[in-house]
Amino acid sequence: MLCGSVISGFAFKGFLIPNKFLDGGVTGISLLIHEVFHLKFSIVIVAANVPLLLFGLRVVHKLTVLKILISIICVGLCTAYIPYPLVTSQKLLIAVFGGFFAGLGMGLNLRAGSAVDSMDVLALYAFKRSSFTISEIILAINGVIFIIAAFHYGPDTALYSMLTYFTALKTGDYVAEGIEAYTGVTIISANSERIKERLVNELGRGITIYKGERGYLPGKYKMYTDVDIIFTVITRLELRKLKNLVEAEDPKAFVFVSIIKEAAGGILKRRPVH
Repeated sequence: MLCGSVISGFAFKGFLIPNKFLDGGVTGISLLIHEVFHLKFSIVIVAANVPLLLFGLRVVHKLTVLKILISIICVGLCTAYIPYPLVTSQKLLIAVFGGFFAGLGMGLNLRAGSAVDSMDVLALYAFKRSSFTISEIILAINGVIFIIAAFHYGPDTALYSMLTYFTALKTGDYVAEGIEAYTGVTIISANSERIKERLVNELGRGITIYKGERGYLPGKYKMYTDVDIIFTVITRLELRKLKNLVEAEDPKAFVFVSIIKEAAGGILKRRPVH
């Protein structure tokens, strides 16, 4: 949490604030208030998040709210007392690397079960009381922020700020999920018995078997056979090894991969403790 807060402070003071760039979420609102009313960013970011965290007590565990508050206060202290250098005034570099460091700080906090922005808490609170999804609520709020930025700073800065936000979002997701994000793999093969054996004994993976039928080809619709459909969950780093294993047993096997946002239980390779 501390490392993430220090890096977030670097993103704000080293890239965004000196160049009047915005980000999304409550951070973007804080940056906008800082520029329009010339208030200290370190105070604004804490003051803007506290009311939303109070709402969050109704939908999020109290310990999580406390950790988020601690992280936000740390960001405020970092921006107030650490003399971060101005890194660059090039707009594209600000958008890309300002977003990168903001996302890095955000991702490290997420891995610790915290956050440096209470926008998700607000979206979750609104989600429970409306028919909109959390993503739609966040998108709407950020849309308003960037529209105001377009009128206040001009369309160029607003568009660069959107790039900053999306860079931070992708970086934060990658850091939070890690390079070992879980991946679901489904395999349909005539040689499923051998593939099942190797997946369990060589890769050490747990597998689930669906009973299905294969065939139903054009011109041969009535020709089909029973088949075991194999499903397993691996890490992204193991994907190439699995594909090589399947191809060695059946080059014509049908394999498709799906992204898994979260997985627990079963025989899963444990991620590092955060």
